[in-house]
Amino acid sequence: MASSSEPKQSSTTKNNDNHLPLKQIPGSYGLPFIGPIFDRHDYFYNQGRDKFFSTRIQKYNSTIFRTNMPPGPFISSNPRVIALLDAASFPILFDNKKVEKHNVFDGTFMPSTNFTGGYRVCAQLDTTEPNHALIKGFFLNQLLLRKDSFIPLFRSILSEAFNEIEEGLSGKSGKADFNTIFSVASFNFMFRLFCDNKDPSETKLGSQGPKMCDTWILFQLFPIETLKLPKIFNYLEDLLLRTLPFPACLTSSSYKKLYEAFSSSAVTLLNEAEKAGLKRSEACHQLIFIACFNSYGGFKNQFPTLFKLVGLSGQELHRELATEIRTIVKQEGGVTIQALEKMPLVKSVVYETMRIEPIVRYQYAKAREDLIVESHDAAFEVKKGEMLFGYQSFATKDPRIFDDAEVFVPKRFVGEGEKLLKYVLWSNGKETDEPSVDNKQCPGKNLVVLLCRLFLVEFFLRYDTFTFETKEAVVGVSITITSLTKASTT
Repeated sequence: MASSSEPKQSSTTKNNDNHLPLKQIPGSYGLPFIGPIFDRHDYFYNQGRDKFFSTRIQKYNSTIFRTNMPPGPFISSNPRVIALLDAASFPILFDNKKVEKHNVFDGTFMPSTNFTGGYRVCAQLDTTEPNHALIKGFFLNQLLLRKDSFIPLFRSILSEAFNEIEEGLSGKSGKADFNTIFSVASFNFMFRLFCDNKDPSETKLGSQGPKMCDTWILFQLFPIETLKLPKIFNYLEDLLLRTLPFPACLTSSSYKKLYEAFSSSAVTLLNEAEKAGLKRSEACHQLIFIACFNSYGGFKNQFPTLFKLVGLSGQELHRELATEIRTIVKQEGGVTIQALEKMPLVKSVVYETMRIEPIVRYQYAKAREDLIVESHDAAFEVKKGEMLFGYQSFATKDPRIFDDAEVFVPKRFVGEGEKLLKYVLWSNGKETDEPSVDNKQCPGKNLVVLLCRLFLVEFFLRYDTFTFETKEAVVGVSITITSLTKASTT
């Protein structure tokens, strides 16, 4: 069943104007030290992430409650959070007048700044810190200056990626590793975009850039991830990943090569950064984080997710996408921004992917002041300094907002369904909002949406349908393509 065009119940989060009953926040943090470890084991091993939250919603009969979030002892000194698990309460995390985001990008702990050259990156800065506006404004401007490069550059890289997939399918195995190919494609795009179109293979990185990024990212995130090993290794994994934070020296060699490659290649951008008032070295470290952690790290997971959901939807959706894409491209005389804007099904499929499996699942913020936070049914008092935690996968699958909330509905945002876009929250803001220096919304929000649409367009210009195999990965999903059917019409 398709989604209704209006949510079943309006959501408000700012104050208690709706005269909802004021209640105590349910839940418990348990005994010091022991409580956080018990919650951590439930989260990673005993229940798993989604069941961890769903069982507590049922237990407390509330989508807002107190709990502990990983990593806990000994890495995090204070793992206590107030969980917000519905579409009504979640948006308060975007209200920078009421919440602050100083060093909460990774949640209740912060990796050492030695991972980023000794600098706090823009994602760790609160909007009230002067450097936030300077850094974010600079990179927003740099993206704007490069907007005409987005489509031709990514189309070129996609063509190379699809050729490599076809080569894999024609080989002995008859299969192609989608993730590896698109990890390289994602890294190459971001590097060339910011580095005067220089290919990373022309630097000391060679072909190792994606692997270096992966290592550097994972060592920062290990305390809040699981390797998904057999159960017999659960306690050993917990001991290794969450006893002490990983030191940056473990990835210093890879990071040094990344820094040298970006420093010597992003000449135009770094020159402009100095003119804007940023130290050249700091600008380069900020660039690496934005290009490698934020962008590459997101794309390498988002493309497999998009491919999986489209694949699982079957050949009827493939036919509809191919028809829409080929018709509009023919009418417009090519693949352009204007053409992409005239493809409602393509747009809806991308938004639905971001709704049902968002790139970033978690958001954190601390209350700047005493607050009232509202769910659909009740209001709750939050004290200044308390940590708010939003699990986006529950907020964007809120059954009070979306029909068939757990189901991937490709046409959910077509026509009147566009009114529901304000409940798509993947970018640390509503899809109907725009990133600015005054908020914490992803500066590349519109670029991510554009490239996901462009991926579908290029794929279905070239192919009619496909088959694939999928399995869980440490982060995201692993895709192996088993067949491609070349386009029967153009």
